[in-house]
Amino acid sequence: MRQILVFPLVLSMLALVTLFTGAAFAHHGPAHIQTAAAPVAAKKPLIVYFTRTGSTKTIADMIRERTGGDFFEVVPQNAYPADYKATTEQARRELDSGYRPALKIPSAPNLETYDVVFLGYPIWWGTIPPAVMTFLEANDMSGKTIIPFMTHGGGGTGGITDIQKLAPKASLLEGLTVYGTRAGNSGNEVNAWLRKLGILPGNAQA
Repeated sequence: MRQILVFPLVLSMLALVTLFTGAAFAHHGPAHIQTAAAPVAAKKPLIVYFTRTGSTKTIADMIRERTGGDFFEVVPQNAYPADYKATTEQARRELDSGYRPALKIPSAPNLETYDVVFLGYPIWWGTIPPAVMTFLEANDMSGKTIIPFMTHGGGGTGGITDIQKLAPKASLLEGLTVYGTRAGNSGNEVNAWLRKLGILPGNAQA
């Protein structure tokens, strides 16, 4: 999606990539992240994720396989465009205006029965996608432990501060950041992350 085929497009495409991966959208910043001192998944976790291209779901599948958790997919009522640039432009408008897209299923079933919630998303303009914001506003995360996992195209970690703002009474553990095109080959990274959190034993293999 980022290959530059025509030289005159270089500057405009680089600007677009930089913006969409978070360099120019001020929704992220320093945040206090707790480190798990003991296993946090004594009970079955809930794995909540939003995906557009499938990369984030790939990581969610790995987490589910390793933890036995349940799935909840965040699905907007109106799908985002298939075209990458059109999606970036729509996401920018939504974030600038504070728009919250409606979800097909706003609330996670039996959310009160889960203590640990893995929250997965692609990083859009340096933060969580608006659909994930809708989910966090519609679901009470008080007293829960949120563990973020995110995919990106070069912008690195993003959205932690907004998660804290939208779920202020939840605990937030160290997240996992994976380059989107490497999602399918990130099993070792997922294992190392889960071991660090105390969720997997030290000898777990990908």
